[in-house]
Amino acid sequence: TVAAVPGMVGGMLLHLKSLRRFQHSGGWIKALLEEAENERMHLMTMIELVQPKWYERMLVITVQGVFFNAFFVLYLMSPKLAHRVVGYLEEEAIHSYTEYLKDIDEGKIENVPAPAIAIDYWRLPKDARLKDVITVIRADEAHHRDV
Repeated sequence: TVAAVPGMVGGMLLHLKSLRRFQHSGGWIKALLEEAENERMHLMTMIELVQPKWYERMLVITVQGVFFNAFFVLYLMSPKLAHRVVGYLEEEAIHSYTEYLKDIDEGKIENVPAPAIAIDYWRLPKDARLKDVITVIRADEAHHRDV
């Protein structure tokens, strides 16, 4: 639920810096905002799968508020450190999705049909399953880690 925050914060702050300095960003603004959008789609997909309760949604709002402000301050102090922190978070996400795939393979989690939102976004086959969705999300996380 907080994974889209770093790209949005970084993109926003670089956008403002570019405007103040009358300089191009070298493509970083677009890259970070695309990363934020991609992470949002991970969340939208999981919402389709999990159907969170009202109190879970309230928790999301609270955690996003705290994380947004903390990451905003961190990015102002040290963009390099902020990007490094994101790299570590993405590495942890890769590990988590790997465990998720293992649980699907072992039958601990049912390999249900992929939600339509995931099929459309990642252009998956119409008969895609949860395992296919988690595989592409994990690949996204690996790309984000490297960025």
